[in-house]
Amino acid sequence: MPNAIMDPTAQPHTARQDGLALAPREASLEGARIGLLENGKQNARRFLEELAQVLEERYGATPTMIRRKTVITEPAPPEIAAELRDHCDVVITGVGDCGSCSASAVHDGVLFERAGTPAAVICSDAFRATADAMAEVQGAPGYHYLTTPHPVAGLAPDQVHERADALAAQVAELLAAR
Repeated sequence: MPNAIMDPTAQPHTARQDGLALAPREASLEGARIGLLENGKQNARRFLEELAQVLEERYGATPTMIRRKTVITEPAPPEIAAELRDHCDVVITGVGDCGSCSASAVHDGVLFERAGTPAAVICSDAFRATADAMAEVQGAPGYHYLTTPHPVAGLAPDQVHERADALAAQVAELLAAR
């Protein structure tokens, strides 16, 4: 008997959409209230907090709130997603540092965009295939997320800061009007 291959992005069959219209963006991040959605992976919170600090210093954004997902492999609970949408102008989520949490981060990013909140998703580069597969499943092929070198979990605090600092300009570009 052949072995079954498990697909972590598999979901019930639904009608596919032709791509994803991104949420409207402001001209810059000046004064934008930033929401951070971290997944509980080691260094995810530190990475997002460092990134928010750099965005505040360089782009005038305002870190507003950080929320933690209860399960890294599932989308954000509706009440957490609603709170971020209601109180933040943009959301940054991640860090996808494994296959299932990368897929989940992309899923969250697509949901925020569809709800009208610009989102930046950050995954480690080792899990592009899983992130791309989730974007496809969500009807958003080619969804643009950002990557940082793998791994993030084992980095020292100064290395986390360096990674966040290196990614800040790309996050700002993704979240503001182009």
